Amino acid sequence: MSATRLLSRAIARPALRKSFIPATTRSFATPVSGKIPDPITTTSVLSNGLNISTETIPGMSTSTVGIYVDAGSRADQLDASGAAHFLEHLSFKGTKSRSQNKLELEIENLGATLNAYTSREQTVFLARAFDKDVPRMVDILSDITQNSTLDAGAVDREKDVIIREMEETNKDLNELVFDHLHAVAFQGQALGNTILGPEEHIRAMTKDKLSSFISKNYTADRMCLVGAGSIKHEQLVELAEKHFGSVASSSNPVPLGGQARPQTQFVGAEVRVRDDTMPTCNFAIAVEGVGWKSPDYWPMLVMSSIFGNWDRSLGASPLLSSKLSHIISSNNLANSYQSFSTSYSDTGLWGIYMVTENLMNLDDVVHFTLKEWTRMSLSPSTVEVERAKSQTKASMLLGLDGSQPIADDIGRQMLTTGKRLTPKEVERYIDAVTPADIKRVALKYLWDKDFALAAVGRVEGLMDYNRIRADMSSMVY
Repeated sequence: MSATRLLSRAIARPALRKSFIPATTRSFATPVSGKIPDPITTTSVLSNGLNISTETIPGMSTSTVGIYVDAGSRADQLDASGAAHFLEHLSFKGTKSRSQNKLELEIENLGATLNAYTSREQTVFLARAFDKDVPRMVDILSDITQNSTLDAGAVDREKDVIIREMEETNKDLNELVFDHLHAVAFQGQALGNTILGPEEHIRAMTKDKLSSFISKNYTADRMCLVGAGSIKHEQLVELAEKHFGSVASSSNPVPLGGQARPQTQFVGAEVRVRDDTMPTCNFAIAVEGVGWKSPDYWPMLVMSSIFGNWDRSLGASPLLSSKLSHIISSNNLANSYQSFSTSYSDTGLWGIYMVTENLMNLDDVVHFTLKEWTRMSLSPSTVEVERAKSQTKASMLLGLDGSQPIADDIGRQMLTTGKRLTPKEVERYIDAVTPADIKRVALKYLWDKDFALAAVGRVEGLMDYNRIRADMSSMVY
């Protein structure tokens, strides 16, 4: 070793020793004593019936606040469907005190975000901001939901925007098939309305129709103000009193989670839109499902997970655990499929959506799919039920990783059931599902039941309704 390096080490060592704190004994990590408490959702109700629900998340410096309205496309009149979505658009076009430019600049200056969406049963306005700006965002949410500009000029300008959006949505075959599926399964009823509405209804939309929709549906008893993040419940209650305390209640108020709409009837029927220019057949088959509050909600959700989703473009597609995916993969019967269990307040749709370019074997893919449905009524295995339970818990709980998905979960549950289940309660309900439960609900909802079918594209290979209906049960045990 050179003299230079020895000298440098001799000089460096004392300096290093003086710069560090003397070492102390460090113990191994130990588990936290006691159980980690469940997150707490606190709920209050104002005198006018408005619900306020919050979940405080320690360690966050931002919050998501949202106003959830129990009025989606299902609340539209049959001759004016699209009003709920139309109002969502107009909410961002300015209010009586804020022009559109002023509203956008105010949100941008705060570094906040403001979004909205309309579903078949709810309209939602969500804002995310730093703690100090939450009062401003609640003020904005109040302003856009109570004081939106509804002048005739704004309404007419927005019609073309919505029609262009409708054209883009119709290019998404998944959305198109599910719109047809709802229309045929709940035909002649509000739940069968498309969210955007048909073009003729959009063209005929007026200020009076929108004002009537607001007065009928934007009432305090149909609304829930939700907060998630660092916000405290008492703070949001004070803001609710200030900004939403004057919102009127309906003449016949219904508690959140109650049955506020007429009972919907499921219809076994089909619709086929033949387009021979397409390379595939896209179709969905569904039976009547269950509502959010049904005791069969959890078994139906787990049974849907037994079939799962499959796509042949995935590298591991031949190795997935679902028996249906093995049948389809080994025989090249489809490009992809996804099972679904969609719930509404009083009914639902349970089924499968498929895309295939194997047009010569459409009857086979339908037959083997319904054969697997029939097997659920006879002999669901313990292994596939346990696997599906784990997958259901993962899909429901792993997404709750921020203030916005938590706020969305709170708002949806409050509107649909009137309460919010904690993650532990969700796990407990799913863990309680047994193979006997799967067999019971399959016999109740699948065995020998009418179904709804919607197909778009090269549909000529699909058998007629009665032929498919015969596969909904089996004489082979």
